[in-house]
Amino acid sequence: MNEFISFLSVGNYAIIGINNGKANAISHEVIDGINISLDQAEKEDKVVILTGSSGIFSGGFDLKVMTKSPESAKELVLKGSKLSLRMLSFPMPIIIACNGHAIAKGAFLLLSADYRIGVEGDFKIGLNEVMIGMTMHHAGIAIANARLSAIYLNRSVNNAEIYSPKNAVKAGFLDEIVPESELISTAIKVAGMFGKLNSKAHAETKIRVRKHHLENLEKAIELDLNEQILFNI
Repeated sequence: MNEFISFLSVGNYAIIGINNGKANAISHEVIDGINISLDQAEKEDKVVILTGSSGIFSGGFDLKVMTKSPESAKELVLKGSKLSLRMLSFPMPIIIACNGHAIAKGAFLLLSADYRIGVEGDFKIGLNEVMIGMTMHHAGIAIANARLSAIYLNRSVNNAEIYSPKNAVKAGFLDEIVPESELISTAIKVAGMFGKLNSKAHAETKIRVRKHHLENLEKAIELDLNEQILFNI
C-alpha cells in the first residue's frame, strides 16, 4: 500500500482505508494504493470493505492535480474511471463504509460498489461537477446511469443535487444508514453475509447483470480519452 491507504485483512474480509488530508482527496497515490489493496484482497479471496476517515469518505479528486492543467485533470479522471470499472467488475463483493461526506469522485465510488453503508448526521452526498463548472465526463454519466433511476440521474448529474444521508438512500447512493459508532461493525456484519455467497457464482452473475453497463463504461472511457475535460470557469 502507501501512506494514504491502509490495508487490514481479518477473517473473510479486508478493510481498505483512505486517509489523505481533510478532504480525503482521490489522488494518483490513493488510486494506486486502492488498486494494490484490491490485488491483495482478490489474491486472498476477501470481501472488501472500503472506508474513509471520521466525518468524510472522500471529497473527490485532488484539486491540486485537477487545476494544474487540462492534461493533468484528464489523466486523473481517466484513472478514476478505470478504478470504477474495476470495482464494478471486481470478483469479490465490495462494501463501502461511508463515514460522512461523499462528493464528486467520492460519490462515484459509492456508485461503483456492491453495498453502501452511510452514517447518520449532517453530511453531504452527491455529484457537484456541474455546480463547480465541470461538464460531466462521459464515464461519470455511464457510472451514474448504471446505478441511479432516471429521475435521480437527472437530478444528480444535470442539476448537481446534493443529498443528506437519508435522501442519499432514496436516490441510490447508499443502501442504509447507521449511527457512526456502528459503521464498521455493520460493514463487518454485511461482509459475513456476503461470505455465505458462492464466490464464483457471485463473480459470474455480477458480470452478467452489469454486462451492458460495463460495456457502456468502457466506451465512455474511450470517449473521455479523446476529449478534453471541460471546465467552464
